[in-house]
Amino acid sequence: MKKINFLFLLFAAGLFAQDQEKPKEYSIEQFYENTRIGGGSFSADESKLLISSDKSGIFNLFEINIADGTQTAVTNSKEESFFAVDYVPNSENILYSADKGGNEIDHIYLLKPDGTSKDLTPGENEKANFAGWSGDKQYMYYLSNKRNPQFFDLYRMKTGVWEPELLYENTEGYSVSGISASGKHLALAKPITTSENKLFLLNRENGEMTEISKPGFNYSPTGFNKDETELYYTTNHGGEFSRLMSFNLESKESKVIYETNWDVMYSNLSENDTYRVIAINEDGANKLILWENATKTPMELPEIKDGNIVSASFSESEDLLRLTVGTSKTPNNIYVYNIKTKELKKLTSTLNPEIDPNDLVSAEVVRYKSFDGLEIPAIYYNPLNATADNKKPALVWVHGGPGGQSRVGYSALIQYLVNHGYAVLAVNNRGSSGYGASFYKMDDKNHGEKDLQDVIYGKKWLESQDYINKDQIGIIGGSYGGYMTMAAMTFEPDEFEVGVNIFGVTNWLRTLRSIPPYWESFKNALYEELGDPTTKDSIRLRKISPLFHAENVKNPIMVLQGANDPRVLQVESDEIVEAVKANDVPVEYMVFPDEGHGFIKKENEIKGYRQILSFLDKYLRDEDVSMPEKALKD
Repeated sequence: MKKINFLFLLFAAGLFAQDQEKPKEYSIEQFYENTRIGGGSFSADESKLLISSDKSGIFNLFEINIADGTQTAVTNSKEESFFAVDYVPNSENILYSADKGGNEIDHIYLLKPDGTSKDLTPGENEKANFAGWSGDKQYMYYLSNKRNPQFFDLYRMKTGVWEPELLYENTEGYSVSGISASGKHLALAKPITTSENKLFLLNRENGEMTEISKPGFNYSPTGFNKDETELYYTTNHGGEFSRLMSFNLESKESKVIYETNWDVMYSNLSENDTYRVIAINEDGANKLILWENATKTPMELPEIKDGNIVSASFSESEDLLRLTVGTSKTPNNIYVYNIKTKELKKLTSTLNPEIDPNDLVSAEVVRYKSFDGLEIPAIYYNPLNATADNKKPALVWVHGGPGGQSRVGYSALIQYLVNHGYAVLAVNNRGSSGYGASFYKMDDKNHGEKDLQDVIYGKKWLESQDYINKDQIGIIGGSYGGYMTMAAMTFEPDEFEVGVNIFGVTNWLRTLRSIPPYWESFKNALYEELGDPTTKDSIRLRKISPLFHAENVKNPIMVLQGANDPRVLQVESDEIVEAVKANDVPVEYMVFPDEGHGFIKKENEIKGYRQILSFLDKYLRDEDVSMPEKALKD
């Protein structure tokens, strides 16, 4: 649910489209011939990078040869997506993670060079997360809820032996958020609300627990230094935005390392603490700062034309820097930069070569006033040939969360819709992250009310553009954005011509009662923000749940749902579809049996997102398109 991260870009000139020829239109298949990639761990000899790629249709593991950029498939899964974790130190083995059909019960697997794999965390309902390597590289740290489904304990396994050893039994609902190289010190966080938590330092050897946090603020650990004298963390204590801090383990004193007028998202050090990377959420876009750690002397990052450096990590020798670079017009690509020689190599080309990026649109940051004068930031995608004489339909896009943030990065679905003539305004309503602590808390126990008005005023902003057809504006969103879609269609039924709900909450009472057991430590924080369904808060939760007011829906909706979704259960979508159908309102429904909370497989994305465009063309643009039968279930 509500998390503090995500991102945005500077306001670009040219808000109004210029007359030009219609850009070439591309099919959904062409957009999903793009490749998504993630990770980028260096091999021991620093000749290869380990990545996750959905080149095969679902995510598998690939190795990239840094010298020539050639890619080799390491796994060939046909059913489940595999995500790269890391190379095992001092060996040729690899770790990866996978769940079953999107159920989010992740396991950690060991893959050997001969292709055989072993589940290192085989408990049927055990959810396990990799937590790093020990300083001597002899042990893997990981978190697991096998002892108690509600809480994650800290374990380690000796490489080559792979037997679990319990290091920290978590009985108080803490989140183990940092581990020193020796494992002696732990950073423990405990949620209070979605915008406040406590941060502690635990000495495992003597049991001493030191609280670092102050009441009322958010804290996020970002690691220890190599000699274990300092813990680093970000906090918004002292201002609206998070800044980077250090805590001295000897003196127990904190000091500011870096601050600016935006959130510091995270920071990390290179293997020997020679370099530091600091990532900043600057108006919806990542900005990275690199410096020599001892002197804080800034280092120049390479210029990458039309590229935004999203993330960076160092090789063990500290000579090479892996850069993940993206734009709003192209999926992320991976580069390697040699710090000594200043050589920059592009190792991937993820955009389908059939697509000319000049036919796609750059994201712009815009701002508009809401009903009460509050300024709302948004990311805007305008069709290239939209003019006052060639008006376009439009969509208000609402991000997930609550507390997420629409960002500048590439979205195949958004670019597909814009390429086919739909303007898209991705709003960052009150309660979104990235715009300060006060803005972030503005929707607490006010969901479906003021934040919904922010969305509606986004529609009004679209109506004010002379190249938008004001009678053809719909709303679309996933997860919390799906909730906002249904809230708009239910509580403001005359505002939007259509709604597309992608696995959205429609019954807050059920959702908050059925959250996964491994969210136990976060449950009270969710209740503080949204309301406790076991108390009188249930009255308000029922009031803002679209399911109980579905008779108000009068315009067509489309719903997409993963059958294995542990966060928004399929029954949520089943019920809202049936309730809206009772109004004799057109409803399209697609259920994917092998997906969870978010669609991963290209085959499903192609099928679902093609249908979204067909739905919009029929019911929003009023084109005569042939539609598959209603209430489609796969």
